[in-house]
Amino acid sequence: MSTKLFDLVSFARLHSPYYRELYRHLPKDLPSNLSPADLPLVESKSFWEANSLEDNQLLTGPMHEGIIFKSGGTSGAPKFSVFTQTEWNSFCASFGEGLRIGGVKEGERVANLFYVGELYASFIFIMKSFELATKTMQLPIAGATEISKMVSQLKELNATTVAGTPSTMVQIADYVLSKNISLPNLKKFLFGGEHLYDDQRDYLKRVFPDAMIQSIGYASVDAGLLGFADVNCLPCEHRSFGRETIYEIIDTETQQVITELGRVGKAYITYLDRRLMPIIRYPVGDQAMWTEEEGQLNRKFKLVGRSEEAARVGPVSLFYDDLFELFSRDPFQLSGLQILITHSQQKDQLTLRVVTQNKISSSHFLEVLLVERAMIADEVEKGHIHLPVIEVLSFDQLERNPRTGKMMRVIDRRS
Repeated sequence: MSTKLFDLVSFARLHSPYYRELYRHLPKDLPSNLSPADLPLVESKSFWEANSLEDNQLLTGPMHEGIIFKSGGTSGAPKFSVFTQTEWNSFCASFGEGLRIGGVKEGERVANLFYVGELYASFIFIMKSFELATKTMQLPIAGATEISKMVSQLKELNATTVAGTPSTMVQIADYVLSKNISLPNLKKFLFGGEHLYDDQRDYLKRVFPDAMIQSIGYASVDAGLLGFADVNCLPCEHRSFGRETIYEIIDTETQQVITELGRVGKAYITYLDRRLMPIIRYPVGDQAMWTEEEGQLNRKFKLVGRSEEAARVGPVSLFYDDLFELFSRDPFQLSGLQILITHSQQKDQLTLRVVTQNKISSSHFLEVLLVERAMIADEVEKGHIHLPVIEVLSFDQLERNPRTGKMMRVIDRRS
């Protein structure tokens, strides 16, 4: 592992302007037994400021083959993630192996209900991963399909497995329950893109009592491979891809690596097999804790909420800095922002707590949010998430960490 890390860091330092600057204080000759703790952590804001299609300071070479995705569906400044063809094939093959370990069997008829288009990765990523996992029959229905047509195709094509977001799965359950439709062949729900909460799981089990419900795996278009679920994983648990990545949990106050069980920290990833756009000690955007003793190859961990860089509301990614920048313009002149995420009635709820010296109504904030971040409006219209709430507050009304006194940027109360 140390050899692969040494080679990756040496390559990134030589060819990527961003990593050359990040590692400028490291010794010229790196130790052959290099460990992640020898390297600085990537800071999300500076990382993405170095990312553009015209002058990308992250990349180690030209973009002349492979695939480009957009990360952060609601961002006003798109974040582009680039893979060579070899890296893309490897990414999908490894994730597909996780699907196989997780119980995907030959002959399953898999309805792919993830989203496609506008440089969005999930549909084609899942499709290719299943293709490389084992011999399944794929049904590329897609998540934007109108719910009546979706259910009709699930029934007509005898789908045995649904792969999609929890929001879509709940809509399927709503529809079949209201129309008294039977889908007797549907025996498995593989969810991704959002967390599946207890009320959603209970509802799906009530409508489909014989179905298995399991995470499809854990990945992101920016960070890449993150984890897979096997039969021993409890809700919110995954196993790391120990051969391809280094998954770290870091104490947010001390910046020290956490190795013990049950202690929550911020998740970082190093993707050892990705070189065109290196991912080295990159903040995943989640908080996690280890649930298995140190020393396992694919050590098991549990996700316990989002970290301060970003929030995930239903299938929508929200980056704190992007929202702050959006409302820093006239006439809002934002001076404080706190993101609160809750969950009720089987849907996520976004609340933005904003501080401004100008007299701006909450309705004006909401109007601009829904126009400028159209994916939020789309998901509200589809019934996947609640309409966001805007609270115009003063600084002393924002929640703070009781131990450090620091203002909390993202508060996730869903777990």
